[in-house]
Amino acid sequence: MEYVNEVNLNGATIHILDNNSEEPVYNEYQLKLMDETYEYILKHIQKCLKDEELKYAVFNNERNIVKDVSMEYFNGKIDLITASKDIANQLFVLMKSNGSIPSCDLMVVSISTEYGLMLAILKMDYVKNYTHSIDFVENKIGINIIPQFVGLPSGGQRLQKCAFIKPLKDENKFDLMVIDKQSKSKDAEDYGSNYFINNFLGCTIVNNERDVTRNFIKTTEKWTRDNLKDNADKAEIVRTSIKKKLKEEDNININELSSEIFGDNAEESQNFVQYAKERGITENVEVDKQWIDNKFKRVRLKIDKEIDIYIDEEAYNDNSKFEIIRNGDGTINMLIKHVKNYIEK
Repeated sequence: MEYVNEVNLNGATIHILDNNSEEPVYNEYQLKLMDETYEYILKHIQKCLKDEELKYAVFNNERNIVKDVSMEYFNGKIDLITASKDIANQLFVLMKSNGSIPSCDLMVVSISTEYGLMLAILKMDYVKNYTHSIDFVENKIGINIIPQFVGLPSGGQRLQKCAFIKPLKDENKFDLMVIDKQSKSKDAEDYGSNYFINNFLGCTIVNNERDVTRNFIKTTEKWTRDNLKDNADKAEIVRTSIKKKLKEEDNININELSSEIFGDNAEESQNFVQYAKERGITENVEVDKQWIDNKFKRVRLKIDKEIDIYIDEEAYNDNSKFEIIRNGDGTINMLIKHVKNYIEK
């Protein structure tokens, strides 16, 4: 996966899209990127680019305002203000046709990265804040707390919907990166929940290496829990073997992996492979090495539903600090060694 680490802001603007209004409130100027504003926008962009929900997508063949306007901006035919207005209007039209889409400020940002120029679209849904009100009643001061619904997400909050659009090139593996977190409300309508990708951006999600790797880990762990829940010894062998492959290999052949783990047990090996393929695991799994390095920095063990242990990867693999002892009956002992100091939390 392309992990974007270098981001510089070239320019940004923001428009108000209120469901209760008949028209958007368009900004005619770019934002003044003073230190605090620059850091606020940059923090949101960096957080989005590191979000586990960030997906690859390709634009659909049909004509789409966001795609066309973005390419006109990249080709120098229109400026950022013009491009952002057209993009904001497209979203506002969708909002007015479906009342379940929340009001927001829409921020459009031109950014430079190590992969080139991108156009960032950030849907800044309003957050509920509180302030005080001061009233004078019979010459006395009364102070109340009242809610406000026009606050923007703080730099520490995660955005629910955003997109990072690249210039269209034949060699691109994808056209844009998207976050589209769905509402957990049971009353959410299909159109209202899928509007951002399907109707606004007009794109289709495609798998990237991180998605494939994460699905592989999730699937193999689920198989282990379902099939070896009463055999900690064998479960530990399966998990350790899979981790070793993920750390060492760029590509994993699911058939070869299964043979290595289960040896002559053809039935169990076949069951493992079939289970994986039924859940979308292809024969060859492309491993996202950077994601794996971050994923395995710490090991979390939930033991017999009663004990939680967090261990650094280095300590987990150091027999002088931590050791798995096999009892020969399917159970194991987990031994923490040479403890010099501990605290209660």
